Amino acid sequence: MPHGHSRLGGGRGAKKSLVEKLVLMVVSAVFRRRGVLLFAPVLYITGMVLYMGSFGFDAGLGRNAGGPAPPGSVYRSPQVFEKLWPLMENERNSSFNALTMAWSPTLHQSWTPCASMTISQTGSKELPESNGFLIIEANGGLNQQRLSICDAVAVAGLLNATLVIPIFHLNSVWQDSSNFSDIFDEDFFIDSLKNNVKIVRELPEDVLQRFDYNISSIVNLRVKAWSSRNHYLEKVLPRMKELRAVRIAPFSNRLANAVPSPVQGHRCLANFEALRFAEPIRVLAERMVQRMIKRSSEGGGRYVSVHLRFEKDMVAFSCCKYDGGEEEKREMDIAREKGWRGKFRRKGRVIKPGANRMDGKCPLTPLEVGMMLRGMGFDNTTSVYVAAGKIYKEEKFMAPLKLMFPYLQTKDTLANPEELAPFKGFSSRLAALDYSVCLHSEVFVTTQGGNFPHFLIGHRRYLFGGHAKTIRPDKRKLALLFDNPKIRWENFKRQMQDMLHRSHVKGSELRKPGGSLYTFPMPDCMCKQNKMRHKQ
Repeated sequence: MPHGHSRLGGGRGAKKSLVEKLVLMVVSAVFRRRGVLLFAPVLYITGMVLYMGSFGFDAGLGRNAGGPAPPGSVYRSPQVFEKLWPLMENERNSSFNALTMAWSPTLHQSWTPCASMTISQTGSKELPESNGFLIIEANGGLNQQRLSICDAVAVAGLLNATLVIPIFHLNSVWQDSSNFSDIFDEDFFIDSLKNNVKIVRELPEDVLQRFDYNISSIVNLRVKAWSSRNHYLEKVLPRMKELRAVRIAPFSNRLANAVPSPVQGHRCLANFEALRFAEPIRVLAERMVQRMIKRSSEGGGRYVSVHLRFEKDMVAFSCCKYDGGEEEKREMDIAREKGWRGKFRRKGRVIKPGANRMDGKCPLTPLEVGMMLRGMGFDNTTSVYVAAGKIYKEEKFMAPLKLMFPYLQTKDTLANPEELAPFKGFSSRLAALDYSVCLHSEVFVTTQGGNFPHFLIGHRRYLFGGHAKTIRPDKRKLALLFDNPKIRWENFKRQMQDMLHRSHVKGSELRKPGGSLYTFPMPDCMCKQNKMRHKQ
């Protein structure tokens, strides 16, 4: 056995030497050619990545060539909590709670919605004659559908087309058969955009007759992801004029982020003004928000909302290891196979859980979210709303979060079973309830990315004067801190409060070139107040 291990190590050493020589040769060649000198750092880093990969590093096994596990590669959060919990308890019911002063108004720049100024308003004038009908298919979950709807409004405005109320595709993952009107207020949507884009519920009789009353017979234009304004004007518009109706399915991410200001204006109006939830969702959501405020009396009606992505499929997809041993591994293997059918067993695919954790790609556990918030100064009197699907091993993983935050609520505790009954089995409608409660919280915490926080952060900026009021954790730093059971409470608190401050400073970011206005509505959808007064 030792002999076999030695041979393996020798092979790795030879491979390392070969890769090292190759990297040095490439870098040397680059430095001898002035024309490509600027690419030297890129090539060097790329080479070093290959070089490090030649070790066969598998942090998931907790070893680097037989040595100790690299810092941040192992899930040791329960051990950290065991040490820090008594110190947290000593500070319970303290006079300071970060909830009261998480966002300093001195750092705010006051922005106000001005989407209507971005595009020319036609007032009471009629829109020009339509060039044809645009039919799109919105796929995915709630906020991916939202993305498709808003981009479709923008494309319809660009092409001077009549938009047919989007069709919702039954997604194999989300399994929600809802139509547009089940989730969004259809009448309000049409009326809000009537001066900018013509929208109809269905195709007129003469157009349907032309296609034998079968929408599938309408030509489906395969538009590439992130297509430009020119592509739609040069490729889609001529076909629309020729055929009177065109279909684009799927439509998710089919319009570039960087488009002219009038096109962005249509996106702004659609997302922030025209799309509101259908009345049944809106009525229950408003009740839930009011109940949350009432149950947050300790914080003056203010509460923290957390988007927790620790469902079984999310844990499985991340390929991260926690503390469930062989049982967890078996469950995750089954979940990956069920959800992604062989994707993770392809030849050459190597799962490295430790490397994923070090890179900040592992979903935060409820325990980790709780420790982070307590370290930031949110005490045990803070009301917390958790927006989530079914948490993996909920009883085990949620227990410490409830211990740290006894005033914890979910949609199942804010609404009674009779109120939730019409929404059960419809994931997008349930997500809409979560979205609404999170939207009105004093602090929102995102833990894993995705369309839900991306849209919510932008919506919060739109409502709160340009500031997202959102905590975006540095998960690489958290991986290191949670992998250190010897960490001192004062040091941990200092690191967490610095993370909170960084989230505060980044709360009012402007959209960068290529960025999404759904997350960064300034300056496309909002104006600084002094500029707003000047325009008026």
